[in-house]
Amino acid sequence: MPVNRVYLLLAISAFFWGANFVLAGPVLADLPPSWAGALRFLFGAALMLAIAYQQGDDLVVLVRRHAPIYLLLGVLGVVGFNLFFFQAMQSTSADSGALIMATNPLLTALLAAVLLGERVSVRHLIALPVALLGVAVVISQGDLARLAHLQVATGDLLMLCANLTWALYNVATRRFMPQSSPLGNTALMMTAGALVLTAVAFAGDAPFVLPGTHAAMALVIMVVGGTVLAYLFWGMGIQYLGAGRTALFLNLVPVFAMLISGMLGSLPTLAQVTGGLIVLAAVTLVMLPSRQKAAAT
Repeated sequence: MPVNRVYLLLAISAFFWGANFVLAGPVLADLPPSWAGALRFLFGAALMLAIAYQQGDDLVVLVRRHAPIYLLLGVLGVVGFNLFFFQAMQSTSADSGALIMATNPLLTALLAAVLLGERVSVRHLIALPVALLGVAVVISQGDLARLAHLQVATGDLLMLCANLTWALYNVATRRFMPQSSPLGNTALMMTAGALVLTAVAFAGDAPFVLPGTHAAMALVIMVVGGTVLAYLFWGMGIQYLGAGRTALFLNLVPVFAMLISGMLGSLPTLAQVTGGLIVLAAVTLVMLPSRQKAAAT
């Protein structure tokens, strides 16, 4: 596949993930957070299973061999992340949520160093506090003194928890995900998470309600674009470019979230723009290839 086409597919993934932060608003207007997450991944997992089956993956064999791994990754990457994500989006903006999540590659690298013993570069050590400063600007709305009094929106704190959960999922994926059948692995991980999310939704106090037309349309876009297509295109990017070069495209997620919000009439604040530029600069710094690697290519 031509590299330009791979870049386009990765940009589309980032666009859909950025759109998820905006789409969460109308979805949560009709659905409780637990049911929003459950429906997103029930439908998403069903589509992924159908695609994996069509591509010839032996799903039964994969389940027999790796069921505990799929359950672990599903709990982290689907259940934990989505419960925090949808809860957070009830009380924070799409721009702030996306900017907080933009620090995820750096947080993942730090956790991988602590939990897996992976080497952390000097640029990582420099970039992480810079990125956290950008997040602090966003969640304090430009007034860092508010942090001393813990006057931070609950939604932003929940998004930080979602960020941590997704970083743990990334580390667990590196350590435990089977190397064969990437499409089938992803489909079964989604399925395990979707089943647990559904059980959590049934066990909760919030009753299930049918979403209205607006919420249903937003949920469909989130399922097809922000779940199935985004995961598929992202996996293709990793296959062709490697994880490091692919991760650079995560920088586009908050950019797309802000652009979509702005098109819908919700313009970012000065604090969000300032914090976002700090976050993107830090993440881009650590993702760019070093001079030694560039000279070797």
